[in-house]
Amino acid sequence: MSLKQKIDSEIKSAMIAKDKDRLRALRAVKSLILLEETKGGAASELSEDDEMKILTKAAKQRKDSADIYQQQNREDLYAVEMAELAIIQEFLPKALTDEEITASISEIIAQTGASGPKDMGKVMGVASKQLAGKADGKAIADKVKSLLNS
Repeated sequence: MSLKQKIDSEIKSAMIAKDKDRLRALRAVKSLILLEETKGGAASELSEDDEMKILTKAAKQRKDSADIYQQQNREDLYAVEMAELAIIQEFLPKALTDEEITASISEIIAQTGASGPKDMGKVMGVASKQLAGKADGKAIADKVKSLLNS
């Protein structure tokens, strides 16, 4: 079942349950999917990678907004963003722990033969593809930088 079909199914369930918060988050994700499908003029099916990119982007937007609202002491808006983030994360693969990220990046460094900070681009290219949707890009970059500098 594609992400779009899962979202549609969840929207119906949220409507029946009259869960307004869940419905709002799911409709936002569906909107992003439809926009991506119709980009360029022709409707097309999204690949699983494209679906993960959309979900990751939506989750990052919610997290960034929540951080801003928290800094501004807007707990009402912070709670809304965190609730939407939790719903979006249900559709993302389980995030890797810090130790799992370190192990994966160490393996990638060994595979690519990277030896220092000058090889960061080479390692990041592979790491970004392999860890897409499983880890935050900034966390990956920070870990690559620290492992290449040591």
